[in-house]
Amino acid sequence: MEHLFTPWRMAYIRSTKQEGCIFCDMLERDDREMLILHRGRLAFLVLNRYPYNNGHLMSVPYRHVASLEDLDLAEVTEIMTFLTGGMRAIRQTMRPEGFNIGANVGKVAGAGVKDHVHMHVVPRWTGDASFMSILG
Repeated sequence: MEHLFTPWRMAYIRSTKQEGCIFCDMLERDDREMLILHRGRLAFLVLNRYPYNNGHLMSVPYRHVASLEDLDLAEVTEIMTFLTGGMRAIRQTMRPEGFNIGANVGKVAGAGVKDHVHMHVVPRWTGDASFMSILG
């Protein structure tokens, strides 16, 4: 089982937590520096700087809303289109055996960014880590 204090987790724990919204702020900066892979009309696809696993992506609406039900149909459609496109690219390049896909809505659900909803795409391989270390 993966150890809880891997280098990327320690980097996250030790990092200075910024004020404001990381997703809104990253849109004002350089895409390469912020690890933004693609910008659409209503959403963007970004690599997670502190990934649960190699290839961990997030599909994020531009609009700052706390929950999926606050999004309109066009936003949901673009988020899911980017999510599935990211899966396709990961499948072709990294050959995962599966994926964890989801959103942590609210602090109690484990949301690190609790007021700007986003969807995670986490590629998985047999023996990479336990289910609980990925979702917990």
